[in-house]
Amino acid sequence: MKKKNNKRSSRVAPKKVRFKKGAKNLTAQAGLIPVVKFLQKHNVPELIQSTVQHKRGFNASYNAVDVIFLPLVAMIGGARSISGVITVWADSVLCRVAGWTSIPDETTLGRILKTFKQKHINNQETLLHQIRTRMWRKALRSGKSSIGATPCVTIDVDSSVKTVYGTQQGAKKGYNTHKRGAVSYHPLLAFCAETKEILQGWLRSGDAYTSNGIVEFTKQLLAHLPNKTKILFRGDSGFFSGELLDLLEKYGHGYLIKVKLKGLKQLLMAQQWTPIPKQPGWEQCVFMHQCGTWSKARLFMAVRREKPTKASPQGTLFETKDYDFFCYVVTDCQTPWQAHKQYGQRATCETWIDEAKNQTALAHIKTDDFWANSALFQSAILAYNTIRWMALLSDNTLIRRWEPATVRTFLIRVAAKFTTGSNQQTLITPDRMLYTAQWDDWVAVAVGEG
Repeated sequence: MKKKNNKRSSRVAPKKVRFKKGAKNLTAQAGLIPVVKFLQKHNVPELIQSTVQHKRGFNASYNAVDVIFLPLVAMIGGARSISGVITVWADSVLCRVAGWTSIPDETTLGRILKTFKQKHINNQETLLHQIRTRMWRKALRSGKSSIGATPCVTIDVDSSVKTVYGTQQGAKKGYNTHKRGAVSYHPLLAFCAETKEILQGWLRSGDAYTSNGIVEFTKQLLAHLPNKTKILFRGDSGFFSGELLDLLEKYGHGYLIKVKLKGLKQLLMAQQWTPIPKQPGWEQCVFMHQCGTWSKARLFMAVRREKPTKASPQGTLFETKDYDFFCYVVTDCQTPWQAHKQYGQRATCETWIDEAKNQTALAHIKTDDFWANSALFQSAILAYNTIRWMALLSDNTLIRRWEPATVRTFLIRVAAKFTTGSNQQTLITPDRMLYTAQWDDWVAVAVGEG
């Protein structure tokens, strides 16, 4: 008598599969529909229409809402070119649910973008602040975040290089660590450390120095923040500017900026250094210093550690020491070690810039016209921020930690079937999903109450 084989297997013999065309009302990016509904719930199309003063002919089929909203949603879906924008919106379910009966072709979209001028970009910057104000107010009222009432927020300001291929207006040779000698753009960005969102961004030519325009940039940013909110401006040595410090002090804001100063090492060597408690090998100093063009002396804090030295076979007549120095100009009365550690947290800003550039196509989609590229740049900022805002209002801690690419993988590219009946529209998604709770929160923040 044969023994029965009770061994369990994780696989079965595969059967033949027939392939057939004809399925209708299917989508592979169901997660974009909550994005569209979220933006519509907060009246973003209406805000675009009323804020961006871009007039077209009476018989024009497409307007400013189309050339801002369509790329915004498509970039969240992964578009990295104008043709990619059209490809994302070729999804009939997405168009139907979003209310678009037709979309412009690639040539038409590019042509309309090239009618944008500097005043329209200024309008888009104002639009960004208006939407952000609404999101912060909603987060505060719903209890999801206190960012709208926080007495002080940390703003990380940084610039980035985006290499350009081909011939585009405003693309010039400048400091480019990735491709030396290549033309590029040099955007300037301000991030809110508490929410990871981009508060403001300017697209600049590639030959712009890091701090070019930083005073006007900061004035514009401060004008759109809540009146009682104080900021801590955190920046690298490229923003070591007396004019910027004067502006921040005038309005009672703080700063923590890395020092870039000719003769800094000699200045630091002349200071009185003391050991840092519980930090072996580290020393600190605090001093006041007035740079040549400044109106007054300011507080400097520095830390240093001795560099390891290799023993010389010939030996040395006199013992010399060499140090790694880290120096900051600050407003807060903290210790130098605390200032050093707080500045170190700014490293996450570079991560956010990388996410915005490589995952939501910031400064990536380009035409040969600078203002058209600036319009696409502002749409990319809105795309990046929309993901951050939905995460903020969902109160889902995992979604808040996810990068845009992760959100796209697990929450955007979801298969679904669209059905209608009894005057209702229904999107049917799979029963089993890898992140069911996160999907439910993603949908709830778009179609929930409030």
